[in-house]
Parts: sequence; structure tokens; C-alpha cells
Amino acid sequence: MAQIIGAGIFIISGVGVKIAGPGIILSFILAGGACTLAALCYAELASMMPQAGSAYTYAYGIFGELAAWIIGWDLILEYGMGAATVASGWSFYLQDLLRAYGLSLPLWASGPPFTEPGRVINLPAALVVIGFAVLLIFRTRFNALIARGLVIVKLGVIAFILALGVFFVRPHNWLPLVPHGGGSIIQAASLVFFAYLGFDVVAIAAEESRRPDRDVPFGIIGSLTICSLIYLAVALVLVGMVSYTQINPDAPFSTVFRQVGLPWAADLVGLGAIIGITSVLYMLLLAQPRVLFAMARDGLLPPVVAALHPRYHTPHRMTLVCGAAVALVASLTPIEKLAFLCNIGTLFAFFLVCLGVLVLRFTHPALPRPFPCPYGKGVAGAGALVCLALLLSMPEGSWLRLVLWLLLGLAVYFLYAWRSGRLTVAEPE
Repeated sequence: MAQIIGAGIFIISGVGVKIAGPGIILSFILAGGACTLAALCYAELASMMPQAGSAYTYAYGIFGELAAWIIGWDLILEYGMGAATVASGWSFYLQDLLRAYGLSLPLWASGPPFTEPGRVINLPAALVVIGFAVLLIFRTRFNALIARGLVIVKLGVIAFILALGVFFVRPHNWLPLVPHGGGSIIQAASLVFFAYLGFDVVAIAAEESRRPDRDVPFGIIGSLTICSLIYLAVALVLVGMVSYTQINPDAPFSTVFRQVGLPWAADLVGLGAIIGITSVLYMLLLAQPRVLFAMARDGLLPPVVAALHPRYHTPHRMTLVCGAAVALVASLTPIEKLAFLCNIGTLFAFFLVCLGVLVLRFTHPALPRPFPCPYGKGVAGAGALVCLALLLSMPEGSWLRLVLWLLLGLAVYFLYAWRSGRLTVAEPE
């Protein structure tokens, strides 16, 4: 839950309202349904292969080395762009809160270039990423304590939003439910899918749990169920308080509370958004270097990538390298481009996980499954189709960037990885 709840509510929901209006409620339901199908598939594979790496590890066991490399390379993109998106949103909410108290950053440090004359770099986004990358070098148990504390505060703020906002909901604001047509519901669903990104991080750190065959499936399904209910309730309140045309996509909840005459509540929500987004950023930065660690352990990347800190036993080098890369991207790229690129990578990974479960049900039906996905073939097939439909609704620019990233990954694979992977090494001379 630390990774899921936060960015979707405080950032992406506003952009989704701009696309679908009150129909954002249906978009959240559609995206949640797709994630539920994918989550059940993740849970089955996580119980069968409780190793670090998530979808990368599953693809290695099911489809082989090349497919594993592709999905691993895709996961690097997913978590990196997700972290950059969240860092950008964190920066915006921080600056909005500071302005409410008469403080502001220099224009050159307030955002990425070409978004506003005078802007050069989103300095707060870069600094928060670097700070948490350093913190993540320490033990996972220490990380969990911090994340747990952030989640407690964040859930309290969300409860405050729901408890206070419900008194200002006007049902007529929910109509017309689909002002921009049915296609807008699907397009918004492909965007707010970002809100559900995170349950797979439970599988990323599978080796670090005490009983992965039990704890990982329970963590995946339980966190997704709770978060889906929260998202639906929050979306109903958001579009019910004011007309959807009056919601600011950059800071939706601050907007609605100010418009109903509660500026103090808007400030409190802004602070809660910063806390919520912080915990999401924390977990995304945790996930990305662990995918690289899993790939290096299989010989697909140089051994230096898999090096662990002698005291804290965390992939410290890759954590710092990934943090520096994410900080650079977050500080120089507009948030909407980051979000779409993260989403298409996420949907691609979920599609392959669902497809993997379906393939295994036919090719290895007798394999032990500590957590068998209920109605396995049907759920896996439906999950693959829904994810594919959402993929096809993404903008062409997102597809172009994904293809370029995957082509770069294939170049790296054929120049290095295929010569040193564990399948190659295992071959007899």
C-alpha cells in the first residue's frame, strides 16, 4: 500500500478528470478491474517463483532469456519513469504549499525547460530523488519502518478528505457521467492505471519476505483490494464537490477545497499530498535497482551491478546510479510525458504476466501452485485482453518512445547479455 496510494489520487486523478469528466469513476473501475486480473496472475507466479525480480523472473522461467531481458528492460523503464513522474508531482505540491505562505523558488529552479519561459530545471524533484536514493542504501527493515509511518499519515489525510468532502458532494455534479463519449473512459483508464502501479513491487522484493509463498500473494491481492475501494470513494468525492470543468488537473483536491471555501483544508490536503507522494516515490526507487540486481545475478548485466553493500546487503551502487538517472529525467521532463511512458511500460509488463500464466496452464498444468489463480485460464486470458486493449488506447508518442527504449535494450542484449547469460553459461562445451 505504501507504493500504490498517493500519486494516483493526488496527481493522476486530476488529469483523468480533464479527459473523462465524471466518467473518471468508470475509468477507475475499469483500470482496477484490469489490475485485479493481473494481480491474480502475479500472485500465482509469485507463489511459484518467490525470487527478486517480479515479472522479469517470471518471464525467465516461462519464455526464456530473451523474453526475460525484454520484460526486465521494460520494468526498468516502468519504475524509472514512475519515480520521475511522482517526483515531479511532489515538487509541484511542495511549491504550491510554499506559495500559500508567501514563499517561492526562483523561476529557473521551479520546473523543467520549455514548460514556462525562464524555467531551467525542476530542482526540488531532483533533490528529493537523490535524498531518497541515499536513504535506500540502508536496510530494508529500516526502509519498511519509514514507509509504514508515511502510509499511516497519508491514510489519515485521505480519511480527512473523505470525511469532510462528503458533506460538500452535490450529486448533480456527477452528471453527465460520460460528457466526452465512451472512448474517453478507456483513454482515461489507460492514464489512471498509473494509480494502481505498485502491487507488483511486493513481488519485486519477494526474497526479502519471511514466507514468500504465503506473504506475497496475500500482500498483492490485499493491497490492491483496499486501494481500489479507496480510489473509488475518493473519485466520487472529487467529481461530486464541484463541476468537473472547475477542477485543476495539477492539484485537484486543493482546487475543490478552495472552491468550497475551505482554504485551511486545502493547505492540509496539500501537505498530505506531499507525504503520500513521498511514500510512493520511496517504493518506486526501491524497486528499480532490484530488477537490475536480478538481471545481473543471471549474468545478463555485469557482476558489478549485482554488488551488495557489505554491511546493509542492499544493491547500493545501482540504487545510486538509478537515483541519479531518475533525478535527471524528473528535473528536465514534463510530468504528462513521464506518466504516459510509465503507463505503457506497466501495461506491457502486466500483459506478459497474464500471458505467462495462460501459457503455463497449458504447457505445465501439473506444476505446484501454492496460490493457484482462481479460474486460471479465464482470468489470465481476460487480463491479457484487457491490458492489450488499454495498451492500444495509448497515444502514438508513447508507443514510439516504448519501441525506441526496447530497441536500445535489444542492442544491449545482443552486444553483451546473450554471451554471458546463465542459459549460455550452462550450455556444455
